[in-house]
Amino acid sequence: MHIKEQWNRLDPTTQQWLMDNPGCMVLPRTLTAIFNRATGENADMDAHGETVLTGEDRDFIQAKAREASGAAPGSDYRFFDASQP
Repeated sequence: MHIKEQWNRLDPTTQQWLMDNPGCMVLPRTLTAIFNRATGENADMDAHGETVLTGEDRDFIQAKAREASGAAPGSDYRFFDASQP
C-alpha cells in the first residue's frame, strides 16, 4: 500500500479509523476496499480480502496518530502493537 502518498485522497472517516488503530498490522477487507476505491490502487490482498500494512505504512499512521493527539515525537507514549509471530 501507499498510505502516505494517498492520505489526502482518503475520506476523513477512514483517516480517523487508521489513527484510532495505529497498531493495526492488517487492514480489514472493508478498509482495503475503501482504500482501493478512493485511490484507484489495487492493494495486495490475502485470501480474506485483507491487506498487510508495510512498516512504512504503520510508521506513517503512528506519526499521524501522534500528531493528532499532540504527543511529541520520541515521547514516552507507546503504542501497544501485537508482536510478530
